[in-house]
Amino acid sequence: MVAATLPSGSPLMAAWTSGTLTGLGMFAVVGAQRAFILRQGIARAHLGIILLVCALIDACFIFGSVSGLQALTARLPGLADYVLWCGVVFLSWYGVQSALRAWRPASGPRADQAAVSSRRAALLGAAGFTLLNPHFWLDMMVLGSIAHGFADDRFGFAAGALTASVLWLAALGLGSRLCAPLFRNPVAWRWLDGGISAVMFLLAWRLLP
Repeated sequence: MVAATLPSGSPLMAAWTSGTLTGLGMFAVVGAQRAFILRQGIARAHLGIILLVCALIDACFIFGSVSGLQALTARLPGLADYVLWCGVVFLSWYGVQSALRAWRPASGPRADQAAVSSRRAALLGAAGFTLLNPHFWLDMMVLGSIAHGFADDRFGFAAGALTASVLWLAALGLGSRLCAPLFRNPVAWRWLDGGISAVMFLLAWRLLP
């Protein structure tokens, strides 16, 4: 309840506000993780646990970046290249899977079940689309750099960035649920999978050196 006693113009609140606005600007974009969440949400497949995992990963890395993620990447210069190539392979693999689903869709009432994975696969997918995305690491580095400009209030900035992450994930989850009735038609799943496949291949191509 400490935050409630802080005046609206306090440096900590200013850092939190800046972190929230910066985070929304960085997170509210189309990407592999967003496409994965959208598909799982429309299919009503383990959406809650996926959103929780994504939020926890963001929390760990946002505060980790403020605490010293830059020092880690400086000590391991090959880490960025390793993540990049893992990301290319992972995105390409998922793009192929989405293309196959679009080309050979399930029929009848099983069409929406084609998107449903086991809980373990859903969790691995959530972690993979987050941690194997080089842009995620770049975003964390940028957030850490900006946060240090707030000196002692840098963790307020980190809290704001995490707030933005949670808000955007919640919006994705709600949006995917609202779109679910539109995907009772198997043709809609073909279009969705085709679009996701195109996004995955485009992202993998853009990651290539």
